[in-house]
Amino acid sequence: MSNAPAFLQDAKDLLTKDGFTTGDVWYHGTSSALLESIQKQGLSRAGDKAMKHVEKSTMATIGGSMTESHEPICLTQSKELAYFWATQTVRDRSVRFEGEESPVVLEVKLPADFEEQVKPDTGYAGMLLVDGGGKYMELVEALYKANGIELAEIDPLRADRSIYLKTLGLAYIDKNIPPEYISEVNS
Repeated sequence: MSNAPAFLQDAKDLLTKDGFTTGDVWYHGTSSALLESIQKQGLSRAGDKAMKHVEKSTMATIGGSMTESHEPICLTQSKELAYFWATQTVRDRSVRFEGEESPVVLEVKLPADFEEQVKPDTGYAGMLLVDGGGKYMELVEALYKANGIELAEIDPLRADRSIYLKTLGLAYIDKNIPPEYISEVNS
């Protein structure tokens, strides 16, 4: 079941037999260590610069190299699902950095020209193929069950793209999001 704080538990309001409803508000999960930068610069496809620096240094240490990459910005229509991704970010960063970090959920209100660029995140299909989606799928299944809705089995090779958005709450935008469209979700 979800370990999200009560003020973030919104699956009960969003889940229908057709999946998660979508509106004009999106959410993004991150670490408190990145919040100040995001508030100043927005969400960047360049990603977590500190993590990329460590990864690049690690590759150099073992004689390899790493090229800079830009990744899409992950979004979801659920604060509860964004909290899951925020905890994953904190966990991933805790392996590399000392200090106290906590999960942060950001609300993203996009203008119309950005909104039409939000796409279902079918990149998750690879994770479904490898290990059934792991902890994320466990959470999604638990949310469906807690709301009395049966989650149909998903075949990642044959699933329609919309399944990733509607059923699993996975979306992305391949564009930087300026800070004026972003705010921290607080209790």
